Amino acid sequence: MIATEILLQFGAQLKTYKKGTVLFSEGQSARYYFQVESGEVKTNNFNDEGKEFIQGMFTQGDSFGESTLLNHRSYPASAETMTDATVYVLPKTAFFDMLHQHPETAIALCQRMADRLYYKAIIASEIASQDPEHRLLALIDFLKVEVGKCKADQKYEVTLTRQQLADLTGLRVETVIRTIKALEKKGCLTIDHHKIYR
Repeated sequence: MIATEILLQFGAQLKTYKKGTVLFSEGQSARYYFQVESGEVKTNNFNDEGKEFIQGMFTQGDSFGESTLLNHRSYPASAETMTDATVYVLPKTAFFDMLHQHPETAIALCQRMADRLYYKAIIASEIASQDPEHRLLALIDFLKVEVGKCKADQKYEVTLTRQQLADLTGLRVETVIRTIKALEKKGCLTIDHHKIYR
């Protein structure tokens, strides 16, 4: 996360968006750096049949879209708010000025992008070769540590819908529902008032 003071110093604006607002669309040229102050944002694609694939989910302190700024390409996915959200928006030229004047920020940004690449490699491996139970547990365990910032012995509430879990794992929503019930019977997770805990 880039410090708020630095973002404001270079002219970032804090913007408020309603749930379902598209911040940028697949194929558009990258023009801004985005960092979530509150709420949730997802990046996604749709296949020819209209099925959504969620590329990433971002919450407080997370940035998104910056890799496209760095390689001067168009966005490979769209970004949409999943809840009402406030987001810092910094123009591309100011973003590069900031990186040149604050090399420690550039290093931190590289580390964050490396973490994302690591996650994508792990999830791609899980999705390609594992059964639904393994896929879901791998995703939930990742969310527990990376999003929930929980320790192994802490209880984590999965805030994603069954549909979102399906979109993130490449499974059908019906399969996710059946698999969650099976995992509950095995004691791998619990369900309380339709909410999933691990």
